[in-house]
Amino acid sequence: MLNWPLGMGDWPSEFVWMDPVPPPAEWDRPGIVMFFNLECPGCISRGIPFLKQLVREYGDRLRVMTVHTAYGHKLYEREEVLPQLEYFCRDFAKLPFPVALDLSGELARGWGVEGTPHWLVFAPGGELLRSIYGSQDNARMRLEYLMEELVGGPAEEA
Repeated sequence: MLNWPLGMGDWPSEFVWMDPVPPPAEWDRPGIVMFFNLECPGCISRGIPFLKQLVREYGDRLRVMTVHTAYGHKLYEREEVLPQLEYFCRDFAKLPFPVALDLSGELARGWGVEGTPHWLVFAPGGELLRSIYGSQDNARMRLEYLMEELVGGPAEEA
């Protein structure tokens, strides 16, 4: 099986929302990383709400973070992105998980991200279990089944 760093590039160095998250090799529980962009309708209308649902259902049994990437989208300067991203995290979506910034898209490219949203699911210790692109029902259903397999049912069922 593949383990972090997978030759996928670096770990995010800039977290713009909440505390930084260590690389998956240091995780003591399963985790999910979602690459997204504020201009991606599927990310905002389906991906982010689904990730918030996972946090509600699995709580501390699952490590969750996102990476806002320019990959596949228009490149903006930092001062154009940060105010919008911070507003989104704090006031609009009220995100309960950290957000890292991939301003150039190089991080996503190095990880083999196909577009946004793109999900990477890791086992404790950094083994990459799944790489899933998209936010449609099929992608979300595969992620739900995988989360149940990794951490058991949602908190109210556990």
